[in-house]
Amino acid sequence: MAPGRTDKWTWLPGENKMLFFDPVYFLFVGPAILVSMWATFVVKSTFARYTKERTRGGVSGAQAAREILRANGITDVSVEQVSGFLSDHYDPRKKVLRLSPDVYSGTTVAAVGVAAHEVGHALQHSQGYAPLAIRSSLVPVASLGSQLSWILIVVGFVIKPLLLVGIALFGASVLFSLVTLPVEFNASSRAMVQISTLGLLSAEEEKGARKVLSAAAMTYVAAAITAVLTLLYFLHRAGLLGGRNN
Repeated sequence: MAPGRTDKWTWLPGENKMLFFDPVYFLFVGPAILVSMWATFVVKSTFARYTKERTRGGVSGAQAAREILRANGITDVSVEQVSGFLSDHYDPRKKVLRLSPDVYSGTTVAAVGVAAHEVGHALQHSQGYAPLAIRSSLVPVASLGSQLSWILIVVGFVIKPLLLVGIALFGASVLFSLVTLPVEFNASSRAMVQISTLGLLSAEEEKGARKVLSAAAMTYVAAAITAVLTLLYFLHRAGLLGGRNN
């Protein structure tokens, strides 16, 4: 393509390098970006609302997590506090449930809901939930894909073999995002069952916890949509989906 043309990549006049901007990218991924922004807003606003609602029983996130673990006979999972905002996660390798300060110590509807969700992952692990095992096995290649795929794809428009390698690596990240959906939805479902069965929250508080988890789930849906549409864009640009790569 001659320097100065803008029908695909924009080139700097007189130089053999690209300004990585393509309007077609926003046609593919733009809607997903808007959904992601909306999901982020919803989860933050919902969490902020139910962080202000104290549980009638005064149970904290850490207490709720330990009670669910105890009730399900799980004695080899520890509960720790970790810094950060909504940095809560379960580490299946070390069998550690890490809760952010607001969740660990918080005696709020949001704290109990989030803590119970993370324990849901521990329950999945202890019961051999297949999608969780699949997701865990994809972590190394998905991590590699997120780090190298964009570089290989950009370079691949000049060195063609690298393009397909980059797209394949990015595809692994997309698969990881898709497998994450049933894992997260199932963890939330398990969380609500445990909250109700153990009476950790009142009926009205349960509704609030469900809203918190539903809002959080939307961020995973938005991430999956963004990943899929980005992959379609790459396939289009590579000429594998009706586009041209020359």
